[in-house]
Amino acid sequence: MSDNEAPLPIEPVIPRNPHELPEEMTRGAEIPADLDPLADGILMAHQVAWLEDKSDLKLAEKGRRTGITFAEALDATLTAASARSAGGDNVFYIGDTKDKGREFIGYVAHFAKVVAGQFAEVEEFLFEDRRKDGSTNYISAFRVRFSSGFRVEALSSRPENIRGLQGVVVIDEAAFHKDVRGVLDAVNALLIWGGKIRVISTHNGVLSPFNELIREARAGKVPFSIHRIPFADAVNNGLYERVALVRGRKWAEENPKEEWLARIRGSYGARTAAMKQELDCIPAEAEGAALTRVQIEACMGPVPIVRWACEDEFKNAPEHIRKADTLDFCREQLGEHLAKLNPARPHVFGEDFARKGDRTSITVFEIGTDLVRRTVLLVELYNVPFDQQRDILYHVVDRLPRLSGGALDATGNGAYLAEKAAQKYGEIIIEVHLTQSWYRAEMPAYIEAFSDRTVLIARDDDVLRDHQALQYVGGIIKVPDDHRAKGADGLNRHGDSATSGALGYFASRQDLHEYGYTPASELDHDQSPLADESGGRALW
Repeated sequence: MSDNEAPLPIEPVIPRNPHELPEEMTRGAEIPADLDPLADGILMAHQVAWLEDKSDLKLAEKGRRTGITFAEALDATLTAASARSAGGDNVFYIGDTKDKGREFIGYVAHFAKVVAGQFAEVEEFLFEDRRKDGSTNYISAFRVRFSSGFRVEALSSRPENIRGLQGVVVIDEAAFHKDVRGVLDAVNALLIWGGKIRVISTHNGVLSPFNELIREARAGKVPFSIHRIPFADAVNNGLYERVALVRGRKWAEENPKEEWLARIRGSYGARTAAMKQELDCIPAEAEGAALTRVQIEACMGPVPIVRWACEDEFKNAPEHIRKADTLDFCREQLGEHLAKLNPARPHVFGEDFARKGDRTSITVFEIGTDLVRRTVLLVELYNVPFDQQRDILYHVVDRLPRLSGGALDATGNGAYLAEKAAQKYGEIIIEVHLTQSWYRAEMPAYIEAFSDRTVLIARDDDVLRDHQALQYVGGIIKVPDDHRAKGADGLNRHGDSATSGALGYFASRQDLHEYGYTPASELDHDQSPLADESGGRALW
């Protein structure tokens, strides 16, 4: 048998009519006989989003019983029932238990009748899985055939020769399979012949291959589209109402929604980590440092750091005094470093804003020909008034060769400076609200950069401690809100350079645009954006 042929079944049992499903399949058939999943209001928003995503590689991290397997069974039915010219194909479902396969094939049998209009026969058979060493393993399986010539097969365990499953392969509860990496190794072979992979699972620990796959996907290392469906989102999308529809009016009367929710969460007792993992998509043990000291120090190098701290009285000084002192700081402390930037390479920056208490941090990256993001300047400002922070930012950004992007913290008071920068420099500036969703989507890429050594930061004890402060907090990577540390100067820090570094790295991953550049040495140094609020980029 060639690698592209589907393994043949042996010893099939007597086919069964979908109206007469075997008793052990009742979980999948435990839905009203006339339930039409395509009817208005049946599918929830997250199920619709999953079905509408036609990506070849698709991944769902989910809470328990949120309906993604149900939606995937519908998609499998429509796919197998279609002619090849309409995108039809075989579908292979691989659950972590035999029971999951029974449930899935029960859904397919129902949908075949209600949606596809076919009285599909259910077969129980042994699936022949040929191993690399030439031996054969037989896997218990269930199958539904369609008049299109395609079929949906539900296997009770992961076959070793997954490359032989040409078509759509669905890996359910992937975090609980023995070898998720083996699935990834087979992806390229499947894609060559038009196959597709769907990976679905709740979490099974922060160090599981499934969680590593999610981190890599968010970092852009593997081309999976990601869907995140915690239990709370499913409830907001109507999960309780769907359960009540299936269970009936009497069940709904006996199980009011709030009591139902409380009972589900309460069933975990003191096992809050297990509850968060199974319901909230937060892998257990997802606490603690995101980076080790060894990882951080391996990505450190000599970088100029310029710091300025102002006395409280400075904010009340006459405007011309504040402007003059700020211009002196820019020329004397920043001028030499900015003049040394490489005019041949693109530059981006990230800025984490603080007015008092912590400090504003501006990280400037040069993007090398090897795509390593190298910090070429770090500016830190403590207790500097808003207007002077704006002037310093302009002074720095105006002199960045081949300016290609910037990301500024637009949370709280940072919104002012982020907005001013966007008005001055246009669409290359991203105003970032540091929300949980932003941290979840973007911080993994920054963390992965330290593993790959594709980022270089300043070799400095405060910068080291800032990055050590990056923690897993409720399953996302950030500096904890209550974290405070004293810097070498005795002033407070809140992981400031780590956040600005992450923002700069985020900016570097966007579709970069480049602006024209004129070396500062060719222009009149007496001009200054500190004296010109007209907008537009000052090149001098």
